[in-house]
Amino acid sequence: MATGESFYITTPIFYVNDVPHIGHAYTEVAADVLARWHRQRGDDTWFLTGTDEHGQKILRTATANDTTPQSWADKLVSEAWQPLLEAINISNDDFIRTTDERHENGVRIFLQRLWDAGFIYTGEYKGYYCVGCEEYKQPSDLVDGTGQYEGQLVCAIHSIPVELLEEKNYFFRMSDFADRLLALYEERPDFVQPESARNEVVSFVKRGLDDLSISRSSFDWGIKVPWDESHVVYVWFDALMNYATAVGFGVDDETFARRWPATHIVGKDILRFHAVIWPAMLMALGEEPPARVFGHGWLLVGGEKMSKSKLTGIAPEAITSTFGIDAFRYYFMRAISFGQDGSFSWEDLSARYQAELANGFGNLASRVIAMVTRYRQGAVPETGATTPADEHIYAVARDATQQADAAIERLAIHESLAAVWQLVDALNGYITTQEPWALAKDEANAERLDTVLATAVHGLGALAVLLAPVLPQAASTLWGAIGGEGEVSAQAIDHAFEWSGSGRVTPLAAPLFPRIEADTPATPTPATSKA
Repeated sequence: MATGESFYITTPIFYVNDVPHIGHAYTEVAADVLARWHRQRGDDTWFLTGTDEHGQKILRTATANDTTPQSWADKLVSEAWQPLLEAINISNDDFIRTTDERHENGVRIFLQRLWDAGFIYTGEYKGYYCVGCEEYKQPSDLVDGTGQYEGQLVCAIHSIPVELLEEKNYFFRMSDFADRLLALYEERPDFVQPESARNEVVSFVKRGLDDLSISRSSFDWGIKVPWDESHVVYVWFDALMNYATAVGFGVDDETFARRWPATHIVGKDILRFHAVIWPAMLMALGEEPPARVFGHGWLLVGGEKMSKSKLTGIAPEAITSTFGIDAFRYYFMRAISFGQDGSFSWEDLSARYQAELANGFGNLASRVIAMVTRYRQGAVPETGATTPADEHIYAVARDATQQADAAIERLAIHESLAAVWQLVDALNGYITTQEPWALAKDEANAERLDTVLATAVHGLGALAVLLAPVLPQAASTLWGAIGGEGEVSAQAIDHAFEWSGSGRVTPLAAPLFPRIEADTPATPTPATSKA
């Protein structure tokens, strides 16, 4: 992608049946890092997130809490889902709710066009339905229940019994699109990522596609089908359209043309909806399919997927209250290979915080600024004659910038951070071998000391720019301390090594990442609802 192009990125819209846990936060941070990076590249960036508020699961949850679905959704959005974005410093440009009038209007337009084009017909459906997934299940998706559910078929994901439903519905002619989807996957190998996700999707479509039931008539919490108000739109069909309705589909052609297509970041459990159903829906209307669909792995606790129903859903505040927001963001982007499952543990989080943030990056920043303050009264000196050691730092900064930017283009956030950390490690090694504290003891070494200090400050500036998408608070603090010009988030990230500043440093009021002596929790702190 060339700098200056449109970059539209989305998270899934999350169900408001309960409060968010760190699995949701993980997806939000990943999309946020990509959005911030592209903004710093100068791309025309738009970042969308939001909530999914229709469907039988929301209706039942609201009823169980003695309220209406709309009141339940309003409460959860205002008290839990929107505060989550602030709690982990998310820079979204838009927040869409499926109960927004703009979305409901857009869905009706989308659906009417499908009907008019002949891609929807009336039929009857009988099958096993998981309310937790809001999805009809294939026999291969079911397992025998145990314990209280012994003798029943349960969903392999939610471990709750499925319901046998039979009703008259409207159907989308999904089966018409199998060949076109396979051609899409062949022509654009990076359309579905990572490769394991692509292989799964291709294998699924090659087995053949059934037509999709897209309406329900047994309850009324949803968007009415335009030509038959006795039916509401199937919650997933409704939800997928948010990516288009949020950027003007059907009502603002100019904005839609500017933003679309999108890069979708989703959990692997909802990959098929985004990589099969959604592009088929768009193809039916002659619209361009998404730019990419990236199915990331699950966060595991004790070897199992994080789950609210199993009380393994850890509240983000349980981490940020001890380690801070930046450390939360860094840990999940660095410790987990984006696209694969990752196991969360307090011990690993604590170890990485101390070794990589407090000792590695934070201590480096404090030492360099303190030495410039002590030995040159805060004035960043001019670089004198350079040695291979100095030139190596500049080369690492340049290479790290290029490698990190290339990794982001592949959506490999963990590889991008690993590339940046080469510069952290190189600077720490440089300070150790050059020993500026020893050079300062002899005035004859004044020029050499100037060069070492100037080189180290230059490296810090490159780090501040490169780390701004992941560590926005720490990067901004460091940027101000080394006299960087303007806001660090406005610096060209693909030219991070070319930054400029005022030529002065200001001592840090506190370490970027203070040492944490308190014991970390031994067991997960579950996310709990205030409702």
